[in-house]
Order: sequence, then C-alpha cells, then structure tokens
Amino acid sequence: MPQVILTGFMATGKTEVGRRLARRLGRPFIDVDGLVEAGAGRTVAGIFATEGEARFRELERAAVVEACRVPDAVVATGGGTMLDAENRRRLAAAGPIVCLAAPPEEILKRVGDAARRPLLANGTAGGDRLARIRALLDERAPVYALSTHTVDTGGLNVDQVVERVHALVAGR
Repeated sequence: MPQVILTGFMATGKTEVGRRLARRLGRPFIDVDGLVEAGAGRTVAGIFATEGEARFRELERAAVVEACRVPDAVVATGGGTMLDAENRRRLAAAGPIVCLAAPPEEILKRVGDAARRPLLANGTAGGDRLARIRALLDERAPVYALSTHTVDTGGLNVDQVVERVHALVAGR
C-alpha cells in the first residue's frame, strides 16, 4: 500500500491528523518537521533564526528523502514542503497527497504563539499576521492545488478530519 502524504498550510492539522490516521491504519507516522528538528538538534524556529530559511529547506529536502524510504507511512509535511519541485516529485511518487485547508481567519486562531511559526513571527499584530497568512496562502495555492485530494478542516474537529481523509485514501 502506498504512503499517505498530508500537506497544507500551517495550523491545518497535518501532524495531529497524521498521528491519528496512522494509528487508525496501523501504519508508522512520520513528521517531516520532526525529522528536520531531530537531525539538526534544534527547532524549526531555531533553524530559521540561526541559519535562515534556505538552510531549513535543504534540511527539509533531506528529511523528505528519509520519510519516503519508510514503507506504508503516513507522512505529514511542513507547510512549505511542496514549494520545492523535488519534494513534490518524491512525495507524489510515494502516494496520494491530501491537502488540509482552512480559512485564513481560522488558521490565525489556531496558530497561537507566532514565535513558533517563523514565517509569521515578524507580524506582531493579529491583522499583520492575517495579511501574512493570506499572502502565503495565495503564494502556495498553485502547489497545494496539485494535491490528489483536499479536505477543508474549517469547523471540523480532528476526528472528523481523520474520518474524511480515511474515506479518501481507503477508497470509500
């Protein structure tokens, strides 16, 4: 059985949905950001702060290669993973890609501490962060549209999202 790849913007639920979906399917779960952090010995935010986004993307590419080597895994990507053409190619070859989506206002509510979100950390006021979220969503829309499936997580709890993703990948 192929891997199941979860992608989408930050705070759409990729990691938690991935964990629960993997448990439900009896498969391993891999979080690409988690692989990056384990390999680098620091957080994504720490990598961005000390080495910049370009270095983070290099580490992310290596983590995608590593994740794709685990058979039958449910893989949660980072929000920008799909921007890289090589990542897109590898992940598309590994299995169906399910994009988790949510309205910008809901993403803003879910984000919480922006310090943990390097691409939002510079916008201090809620309005600034909302504008940044909208701009990033617009920038990433073309690559998210390449996903096999999309699930709108807006107004849903994690279990409901897991159920919808499961229905898509289990062929129901």
